[in-house]
Amino acid sequence: MDLELSDLTVLVTGASGGIGRALARAFGREGARLVLQGHSRADELEAFVQQEGLANQSLVQAVDVRDAAAVDAGMDAAVAHFGRVDVAIANAGVWPNEDLTLDQLTPERVRETLEVNLLGSMWTLRSWMRQLRASGPREDGRAASAVVIGSTAARFGERFHADYATAKAGLGGLVQSVKNELPLLDPFARINRIEPGWTATEMARAALDDPVAVGRAVRTMALRQIASADDIAEAALFFASPRMGRHVTGQTLTVAGGMEGRVLWEPDEIDPAQARERGRPRTRD
Repeated sequence: MDLELSDLTVLVTGASGGIGRALARAFGREGARLVLQGHSRADELEAFVQQEGLANQSLVQAVDVRDAAAVDAGMDAAVAHFGRVDVAIANAGVWPNEDLTLDQLTPERVRETLEVNLLGSMWTLRSWMRQLRASGPREDGRAASAVVIGSTAARFGERFHADYATAKAGLGGLVQSVKNELPLLDPFARINRIEPGWTATEMARAALDDPVAVGRAVRTMALRQIASADDIAEAALFFASPRMGRHVTGQTLTVAGGMEGRVLWEPDEIDPAQARERGRPRTRD
């Protein structure tokens, strides 16, 4: 099926990561032109583009999404190279490895997590919308589209990572606000959010190398398997496609195998007697 993505220009932030590379492959396969942004690993991204045969349709940029001016400069260069940016995928994110409760978090770590995961997406969408305002809608009727990569942490929380869960939860408000602003720039422009759960990427490698951690994760899923980065990319194709996602905006698609929550306690961490006692009905004097 033709998704009508051919010759559209697609911007992907965080393109050097596992989901970012899967996004690049998926949209490249559909014939889209690619603006692939990385930060500290931009050199790896250049090598990836050559290896995948995407060089002729790609512009690779080193952009720090925490820096609004750098994001604007990257967008300007993309427009100068391709003429416009039709699809923006705000994918850049960080996962602090150290497990800390909220009272143990430093202000520096909280700011870093929020700046990349929340403000980085905001600066990306802001810059993309500014160029959309300047360019206007496409003449062929294929409307602009944005996809924000969130996390199931926004819904369930994430013990020891309140900073990450808070940042990802903030993306929900961002998407709902931008949903109602985009049609002022392009009457049928859309924005949606994807919530991955546990996904086999470099960011999750440390946890997924632990069989016990994997077992705990899949115990919350109907499908009992970890997602691949390609699963996330295929969902993004649907949302971005002028054909498949034409009348879908402001929605969140969870790609997490039917996850319903997180396992917080192992059996040896539960005192059955205490659990029963705390659950007894209370009586009035």
